Amino acid sequence: MTHPDVSVPTGTARNAPDPRDGLVYVMSDEIGLAVRVAEATGRPLLLRGEPGSGKSSLAAFIARQRRWRYYEHVVTSRTQARDLLWTFDSVRRLADAEALKDGAALNDYDYVEPGALWWAFARGSAQRRGAPDGAPLARSAVEPTARTNEGRSAEHAVVLIDEIDKADPDMPNGLLVPLGSNEFTVTETGTKIRPVRHSRRIVVITTNEERALPQAFLRRCVVLWLRLPEDTEAATAWLVRIARAHHPGTFPAADEALARAIAGELIALRADAARQALRAPSTAEFLDAVRACGTLEISVGSADWARLRDLLLIKPQQPG
Repeated sequence: MTHPDVSVPTGTARNAPDPRDGLVYVMSDEIGLAVRVAEATGRPLLLRGEPGSGKSSLAAFIARQRRWRYYEHVVTSRTQARDLLWTFDSVRRLADAEALKDGAALNDYDYVEPGALWWAFARGSAQRRGAPDGAPLARSAVEPTARTNEGRSAEHAVVLIDEIDKADPDMPNGLLVPLGSNEFTVTETGTKIRPVRHSRRIVVITTNEERALPQAFLRRCVVLWLRLPEDTEAATAWLVRIARAHHPGTFPAADEALARAIAGELIALRADAARQALRAPSTAEFLDAVRACGTLEISVGSADWARLRDLLLIKPQQPG
């Protein structure tokens, strides 16, 4: 089953710059096709591109539009592949074992904490920490993003693995088997985790290109670069469309003119940055500038604009 390209909701106030609520995302035909290809092939969708290009927002938008459950894991330098599957609190188990009275026994399931991929594969099993139905547990596992997932499909899910390039180079390869076979075994309990029947998942992975990813990992992904169009007018129109989608209610002509002027400034700054091998301002910073200018009634070309441009778009690393 395929899904049409999603539409952009209108009339929604944006009270935070990065809400991760899935309310607004401008879906190009290219992005829409990449999502459908990832679903059809069962491969993760790897989004490549500079920070602020909209990579991390896509997964929550897909989940909200389809009414699928949503889970995320933000990768750090300490993240191991197993963290996305499960963790085991061996320290707490050892402390509990030392406090046990004679004849008492521990339940290893009580020390298992399901990761984002486990919740996406099999929500019921994750809630039971992998314990068989009816087996005693000290407590059920708490579903992350439980409030977000209220009323959504119990069988289908979207997972965001954010900034995978932050991890050790071995970490992506550690995900190849569970993502390829859609199963894994919890070492401490021997529980085999498989997706529930007829379930579907879309796994979205992002990278800011801070570290090269293994070729074996790239081969197993659907890969899409998020870039602004190279043509200046097309890039301006795309940025204005994004600004319009994030604007509450109607989008007056004055606001559109402001967004177009800021887009022109951003595109020029990006060209300068490319020539000087500097960091280029992103789409997220463009939205910040539109929001700030609209709220503070600052026009492009004014003295305040020059200062705001430094604060939001140029961000010089040294005084000068």
